[in-house]
Amino acid sequence: MNRFSIKIAGASGGGLLSTGDIILKALQNMGFYLVAEREYPSVIKGGHACFNITASEEPIYALREEVDLIMAIDSLSLKMYVDSLKEGGILVHGQERVIEGKEALEKAKAKGVKEVHLPIRTVALESGGNVLMSNVVLLGMMWKALGLEYKYIEAEVTERFKSKPKLLEADLRCLKAGFEKSEKIMDIKMPTSVPKTILMEGNKAIALGAVHAGCRAYFAYPMSPASTVLTHMANFAAKTGMLVKQVEDEISVASMTLGAMHMGTRAFCATSGGGYDLMTETVSLAGMIECPLVICIAQRPGPATGMPTWTCQADLDLAIYSAHGEFTRLVVAVGDPSDAFDLTQHAFNYAEKFQIPVVLLTEKGIAETYWTIPMFDQEKIKIERGLVEGEDLKSLVNEDRFRITGSGVSKRWVPGASDAYYFANSDEHLEDGSLTEDAEPSRKMIDKRMRKMGALIEALPEPEIYGEVGADISFVGWGSSKNVMRDIIKEYAEKGVKVNYLHYSFVFPLKTEVLKKFFKENKDVNLIEGNYQGQLGNLIEAKTGLKFKNRLLKYDGRPFYLNDLEKFIDANK
Repeated sequence: MNRFSIKIAGASGGGLLSTGDIILKALQNMGFYLVAEREYPSVIKGGHACFNITASEEPIYALREEVDLIMAIDSLSLKMYVDSLKEGGILVHGQERVIEGKEALEKAKAKGVKEVHLPIRTVALESGGNVLMSNVVLLGMMWKALGLEYKYIEAEVTERFKSKPKLLEADLRCLKAGFEKSEKIMDIKMPTSVPKTILMEGNKAIALGAVHAGCRAYFAYPMSPASTVLTHMANFAAKTGMLVKQVEDEISVASMTLGAMHMGTRAFCATSGGGYDLMTETVSLAGMIECPLVICIAQRPGPATGMPTWTCQADLDLAIYSAHGEFTRLVVAVGDPSDAFDLTQHAFNYAEKFQIPVVLLTEKGIAETYWTIPMFDQEKIKIERGLVEGEDLKSLVNEDRFRITGSGVSKRWVPGASDAYYFANSDEHLEDGSLTEDAEPSRKMIDKRMRKMGALIEALPEPEIYGEVGADISFVGWGSSKNVMRDIIKEYAEKGVKVNYLHYSFVFPLKTEVLKKFFKENKDVNLIEGNYQGQLGNLIEAKTGLKFKNRLLKYDGRPFYLNDLEKFIDANK
């Protein structure tokens, strides 16, 4: 698979994001498929940050640890990121006094790196710009080094700064100077067509999924990496009429979300692991009063504050086992923006159909990563409210609300919509919600709530298989693991090695029929997870008795790169 990778490196707040965004849009307009991920420290400004972009003529989903080209905005970036440059790669920089980066340049030379250098501040000033336009000079240098057509980057810079015509003229002069004063090193093949794709990050896809699901209220307390869901929801509020409220703490967020759902409004909230810790009492309340609740956990490494701006898959056990008492819940994990859009809608439908809490898991490595993906199918998933409505409201009686049923699911209606009423009681209760502590009715009510688990398992889809049956080496995973596995399956097929992968989107309760068949048909089945303990693996082994041959686990805050899988497969196949 032909691909090329770029790393834009610099200090946070130094123009890195805007530069990366211009590159992304220009490459997309040329017809490339893209994956782009931000790495940044948990500081407002400063620190070491980078924007990793990989482009290909074919759909791609994952990144490599090493890159073909580094564009270093400052000299410290030379030092921090030179080790991630491939042998014979390209280093684009414009430092006029390389002090901190001197050692890095020597390292680069030893690796056979081709250096593209101009004194970018001088070039910017000579071109009629200012020092702040040095990044635009670098942009032109990088574009020329890659051998890409100038008109595409010129068009995107024009689009970005068109509202400021005087600055635009200077920016374009700086861009052209950087381009014309540099040499072409790579000769990247242009795509033959421009596919109909959208450039989408995971958090925006979750927000769009919630809007499309009919969400009418969003409550949140900002917590990275879930914070941009709040930003997107706020941006959609005017057009949708949705209530979007930043609340004082996560306890209030969960309570307001549950209260809105109880009153018949589809409501949503998103947080990270530390915020979800505070929400768990409300999750337990949702289990008792059988009220739908949808909460998104955007995972980052813990415990405690941990690494707030990095990624992991370490909160699966938290989602499955948190909140006191025993009740039915669903845990769903997104893998990419297409998943995020669809599974957010499914989360609402399952929550309302079964009157349960649903935890939607994402990860920093999905939340803030961009992919070029096909347009969303907006007709695929219909809204299922699970409410008693219309003429059926007239026949309701109080006891219908928590009536003992074979499936465990009782009738639910919006309070005030019927003459029938009930108590949404956090204590154990009878069929109309009135309190009881008697043994027999308490046992029957617990049995009722837990019977939903069987009905839910029957309703859930089985995990999905990628690749051919009877592979040389196989993997099972969830969440973002799907992305690296899709690229690896294709890469190794070109080498004549069969790799396949079983992916869980609906993680708990655990579907096992396809899983057992997968183990039977593939003799070398391994686990891939972004945590220390192998949490899904432990669940599978405990529930089924199946045993993984090996476990590929990663828990350093970084996503799985193609290099990680290549090393593992080559050592174990």
